[in-house]
Amino acid sequence: MDGRSEFLCGVVEGFYGRPWSMEQRKVLFQWMQRWELNTYLYGPKDDLKHRLLWREVYSPEEEGQLHTLIVESEKRGLRFVYSLSPGQDIVFSSSCDLSLLKRKLRQVSKLGCQAFAILFDDIDHSLCQADSQAFSSFAHAQVSVANEIYRFLGEPPVFLFCPTEYCGSLCSPSVSKSPYLMTVGEDLLPNISIIWTGSKVISRELSVEGLSEVQSVLQRPPLVWDNLHANDYDSRRLFLGPFKGRYPQLATQLRGLLLNPNCEFEANYIPLHTLGTCVCVCVCVSNNDVCVSECVFFILFCVFLTMVCVDEEHQYCPEMALSTALHDWMEELSQPLQPGCVCVVLKRSQLSLISTVHPDVDSDLPPPSSPEGEEGVRRGEKEGRSEGGDGEEREKKLHNNQFQQGPGQPRSPGGVLCVEKAPLSESQIRLLVGLHYLPHEHGPSAQRLLQDLTWLKEHCHLVSANDKKGPPQKAEEWRGRAAGFLGVCEEIAALHSSVVSGVSKAVLYDLYPYVWDLRNTALVAKAFICWLGCGTTTGAELLGVESEPWVFKGGVSGELQMLLPIGSNSELFSHPPPLFPTSRLYNIRPYHNKDKAELYCMVRQLQQGAQGSPDSSPAHPDLIGDRCLGPCLALCPEYSMVLEDELGVCGCVLGVVDVRSFAKRCQTCWMPAMRDKYPPRTGHANSQEVLQQMEEDQGEYPDSLLYHFPSQLRLDALPDLVDISVTRCLLTALLTALKANGSHGVFCEMQPTDRMRLDFLTKLGFLEIIRGEARHREGVVLGRLL
Repeated sequence: MDGRSEFLCGVVEGFYGRPWSMEQRKVLFQWMQRWELNTYLYGPKDDLKHRLLWREVYSPEEEGQLHTLIVESEKRGLRFVYSLSPGQDIVFSSSCDLSLLKRKLRQVSKLGCQAFAILFDDIDHSLCQADSQAFSSFAHAQVSVANEIYRFLGEPPVFLFCPTEYCGSLCSPSVSKSPYLMTVGEDLLPNISIIWTGSKVISRELSVEGLSEVQSVLQRPPLVWDNLHANDYDSRRLFLGPFKGRYPQLATQLRGLLLNPNCEFEANYIPLHTLGTCVCVCVCVSNNDVCVSECVFFILFCVFLTMVCVDEEHQYCPEMALSTALHDWMEELSQPLQPGCVCVVLKRSQLSLISTVHPDVDSDLPPPSSPEGEEGVRRGEKEGRSEGGDGEEREKKLHNNQFQQGPGQPRSPGGVLCVEKAPLSESQIRLLVGLHYLPHEHGPSAQRLLQDLTWLKEHCHLVSANDKKGPPQKAEEWRGRAAGFLGVCEEIAALHSSVVSGVSKAVLYDLYPYVWDLRNTALVAKAFICWLGCGTTTGAELLGVESEPWVFKGGVSGELQMLLPIGSNSELFSHPPPLFPTSRLYNIRPYHNKDKAELYCMVRQLQQGAQGSPDSSPAHPDLIGDRCLGPCLALCPEYSMVLEDELGVCGCVLGVVDVRSFAKRCQTCWMPAMRDKYPPRTGHANSQEVLQQMEEDQGEYPDSLLYHFPSQLRLDALPDLVDISVTRCLLTALLTALKANGSHGVFCEMQPTDRMRLDFLTKLGFLEIIRGEARHREGVVLGRLL
């Protein structure tokens, strides 16, 4: 079919970010052939020789790769469009630049390419002095070069031009009155197609009226470069929802439509599948002359899709198309994993990652967790040797833990948890898509999550300890809705685990950063709601940050974050994913009295590790715990949070909202109890030494410190956490609670030699305060405002 009359429909690889690999493009061509898409436009912004170094020709090796790509596309029946973006620094009036542009395109033409595009998007409107003298306007300069290149290439049937004003919001003063667009429409040769993205860069919908207006100005039907699923503007957003807001009836107003999808290749299955469905419905239900293919198989395929993907009015139905795409994607995801799949083997005495993908490295180091800030002992075999057989007890507790092992997570003899392949269920895939839907619309699961969190915050007074007069049924309503919210958070955690253990490496590589980010934010939000349910909030700073929908970046994760009292502190939430993905389940929750024994055991192990000997334990098993954790657990347990995994407690963070009043309570309540518990007549020198240290710990902090940082925290976490980001979530959960009850600053004290902990807290916005303000002469105080 002549390219001048063919409706161009397919994919544009035109995003900012790492370009797709050659293997991914070959898979893309298979998808496009299967879904009857016909055009692929090559234009990745971060390909240096496409944009920044456009003057340079390709090396022999690069030529070979490009030729292979062109041949592969032709084998799949696709039109390969090569694009170039010279607009950043081209001198339009320079014969040298024009010759270099022709040389580059001639090289690509000799490789077999027969369709081209020249792009002038995302550049400055100004002309250099030489161009200002040669051309009457910026538009005339661009049109002159485009026309000459078009003729030089022999007037190919497909030649695309992307204007600098490529959407309604960029037109000055408007689409119909833009001098730039009027010049382009009048002077650009008529067989050159013009690219358009709609009313905005990312258009929620394409309307017949809007396209008719731009068609009138451009004097030809535009070709839509559709950014509906593009995510290169926000590193925390992914769009897995269906092709939507563009209906088959628009085809008569267009030269074609190319979807510029997610940077992450594997995330584009549903967007492209549903795009293909929309095109097929267009062929079957539209009374126009647009035709994508004339083969019998295609028509039969279209008839089938029309039966399952159109509504009663014979219109394309995105929701029905999504269901069909979900079914097909499930089959793709359930294929056997490639050799070298992710399998994390977790054992008491060791952690080994057999094989994994390689996302961006998380350079955060886990905070050492000993009471003195030295390197903590790894839990493992030493745990089994601790007093009272605590390690064996934790092993027994695993089977009754709230984290029940699901299918594909068998435990072999010897305490090994092996995460094997368990394909994602249909409900999990629907949850995944719903949480990463479209830029202007959330899926049902995400809507419920945000609505519930908003309602629970606004009505937390129903379960406040200070509200004794409220009707009991209202409190039950709050708790029922909270249970639903916590259930969705747990489903997100299970989804994260299943993505790690149940998909191919390629899918894991692309989806993991987003699922991991949302899992972490959900951990904090879940801990916050559990804390509210304890009735300890005063509501001082509960409202969080108000913002218009879709304004704040980050998608569902970002909106959840902004609903939290600490949500405006982005450094607590935005971090690269860990190097080694793990499917281990974690939970953060408020402290319960039953946790005391495990927490005491944990700090005792850490103390032993710091001293380098498991036998250097104090005479009384509670002594270390009483010094390090006891005052907070006894006097302000409402600001204590616990981190746990399948094996039990693996970390905690303790907070004090008002250090001044807490210090007075320690002197009047805690220290007398400790003197009674550890009397001098026991004769244990170690006990008396620690008791003396407890007395020293009750020293006063200067007013200059407490004025800005009235609250204090202490963080302890076992150093062998597979995903150290959960330690950050643990700390953030406490800061959320402190902020909710009116604190405006928090500090912590540590040893200056504790570089790992110092680095960890610095990355979370803590700054070092004058060392002389520490209670211990050699101590360092770090603080941050809330």
